[in-house]
This record gives sequence, C-alpha cells and structure tokens, in this order.
Amino acid sequence: MGRIIPLGAPERHFWLTRSMARSIDVSLSEAMAEGQLSPQGYAELVTRCRQCPHVEACQQWLGSADAVNADQVPDHCLNATILNRLRR
Repeated sequence: MGRIIPLGAPERHFWLTRSMARSIDVSLSEAMAEGQLSPQGYAELVTRCRQCPHVEACQQWLGSADAVNADQVPDHCLNATILNRLRR
C-alpha cells in the first residue's frame, strides 16, 4: 500500500492555485469557458496543490516582485507544467 499524503486545506490551496495562475496572467475561469481546462482538470490542479510540500516557497514567491507579470510559475510548483501551458 502507498504512503498516505496529508492534504492541505482546500480553501488555502484553491487561492494558491488561482494566485499562481494569475501571476502569469491566466484566468482559470476563462480557461474553462474556452475549453482549455475542464472542471475536473481545475479540481485536479487544486488537489495537486493540496499535496505539495512547497507551500511556503509558493507563498514567498507570490509575495515577491518575481511574481508580478511573471513569464512562468516556478518549477517547484506541482502545477507548473499545466499552468505554463495555459499561458501560451
């Protein structure tokens, strides 16, 4: 049996996921409306964030000047591949 990964608070990670997306000028609501992201995909982004061990690093990055009009989210973000793809 696999190791159980404790999940972070849903509300906290919902806002972290949205903030990471917004830092690269991605609206997850618009991505869903345009068919680039399914509701299930959105839920998976938040769930993946809830499993992440880098929450403090993400919060520090979001609070830094690097996050303002960023070209991409940091590599330590578990959703980096998907969020950076949505930016293109």
